[in-house]
Amino acid sequence: MAEVVMLAEQAPERHIFRRVLPYLRPHRAVLARTLLVVLGCAGTVAATPPLIGRAADAIVARDRGALTVTVAALAVVVVAQIALARWSELMLLRAGERVVRDLRDQAVHRLAHAPLRFLEAHRSGDLLRRTTGEVTELAQFVRRDLPNLVVITATLLLTTVTLLVYSWLLTLVVAVVFVPPALVALRTFQRGAEAAFGGQAAAEATVAATHGETLVARELLQTSGALPSWLDRVRRENGHVVTKARRTARVEVNLELVSLIEGVALAVLLGLGSWMAASGRLSIGAVVVFVLASRTLFEGLGDGSQLVGELQIARTGLARLLDLLESPGSRPITAPTSAPSKTRILPPRGELRVERATFGYLDGTPVLRGIDLSFPPGDRVAIVGVTGSGKTTLGKLLCGLYPPDAGRVTYCGTDLRELSGPALSRVVALVPQTVHILTGTVADNLALVPGSPGRAEIAAAVDRLGLRAWADGLPDGLDTRVGVRGERLSAGERQLIGLARAALIDPAVLVLDEATADIDPVTAGWAERALGELCGDRTLIVIAHRPATVELFPRVIRVADGTVTERKAPPWHIQTAWSASSNTPSRRA
Repeated sequence: MAEVVMLAEQAPERHIFRRVLPYLRPHRAVLARTLLVVLGCAGTVAATPPLIGRAADAIVARDRGALTVTVAALAVVVVAQIALARWSELMLLRAGERVVRDLRDQAVHRLAHAPLRFLEAHRSGDLLRRTTGEVTELAQFVRRDLPNLVVITATLLLTTVTLLVYSWLLTLVVAVVFVPPALVALRTFQRGAEAAFGGQAAAEATVAATHGETLVARELLQTSGALPSWLDRVRRENGHVVTKARRTARVEVNLELVSLIEGVALAVLLGLGSWMAASGRLSIGAVVVFVLASRTLFEGLGDGSQLVGELQIARTGLARLLDLLESPGSRPITAPTSAPSKTRILPPRGELRVERATFGYLDGTPVLRGIDLSFPPGDRVAIVGVTGSGKTTLGKLLCGLYPPDAGRVTYCGTDLRELSGPALSRVVALVPQTVHILTGTVADNLALVPGSPGRAEIAAAVDRLGLRAWADGLPDGLDTRVGVRGERLSAGERQLIGLARAALIDPAVLVLDEATADIDPVTAGWAERALGELCGDRTLIVIAHRPATVELFPRVIRVADGTVTERKAPPWHIQTAWSASSNTPSRRA
């Protein structure tokens, strides 16, 4: 089998910013404009100390004219700084939000088109965390911290240039006293940050997944008496999060050392600057410029060090998100000889074939092997087998939900892997035993088919299947709210919605996982009448669990030990299930 590629629990952060560049290219124009405004804002910040230094020199020289000009220039710079700071912040927010929006859209699109095997191999809470929690944290960083980080970085660069212009000697002192110990502190932080922040994110994702499972299985946990042991598991996982958070806090403490180093460096700088001014090596204005610029430099580094932790959180979240977007396992599987650019027009009715198909969930353990089957147009087939034999797996292969590890499944000679989602659903549709219902109304759930049918089309499909009386019997008709996961509907009513969806799709092949099993007789009657209308001339494949259902079919495929055997009922035994010539199911007397 083709082994499922699993996402990393702690996603690698190596070359993270280079990996995100392809996602920034569509926004390069707005990012370039934003960068120019940020540089302008940083330039006004870096220009402030030299202007103050010139004012100091004018005061010492008692040059009123120079002082007036300098103060006026300083006022202009301050006003420009305020305006540019606001403008750059807004532009950064807009640009950042656009990038985050696109990442979110691509993550949701990737999961919506990911192979079913990939989705089933991961806990839904972890996938949800990557596409919502990680993106939310990234968006918060963009809104709250990214503008400051970009402005601080640009200001530091320009301030360093200013220091070099006024005194390379004092700049060297700052570099020797401040930079090495600050880099050691930052390096110590960086060395433990990836494991600490990544470990905390993974632990939080585990808790999110467990909490999600708690909500889904709440009834089972309460009725089975397993709630105390499950809550013990929740507490252990929460404790693991606390442990990881403490490790993160210990790593972040290294950033506080930068403030101490800053104070020492500033004291050395003041002493040396005063000595140089007293000895005539520097003017008073130059010393003022250097002290103010150094102060701006230290404050920028201090503020930047405080943002390093937030940057690491965003970096970790971005790595986990990119791990999903870049994973080959989450990409749709296509046929080896597929031609994506070619538009295929398939007939509304045709033959479905399985050609030497093999499939397995675990490497070296095939569930199905070497399957050869043919379903001509209008065929009526029951698939049977003991629990775990692979009959439901075969049904999902027939629907294109699982691509075979070897061989292929075709419709009119076209591999199902070459078809897009809407095109595939119009070829073959599955009505499972448990129909998935989303929050909203009955009409909203019926509209979850290709083409987004309108109210008139939905009503016509309901009438065509003979379900008008059922729909009118609902509290608000088709506008009845179904509740969370359809909890206000019975199992049978969910099946009726599944059948109505199939009618709106009008597939060539309809696969039923015995949709009328385990529902009340009244609703089963509605479902059977709807099936009688729905089958028409299309191929009908039923995954059967009850002998009474199997007896209705002229053709029976049994799945056992990974292979299939087929038998056809003798002429005197055939009872055509949901016959194309009849609108009601045929039953044995």
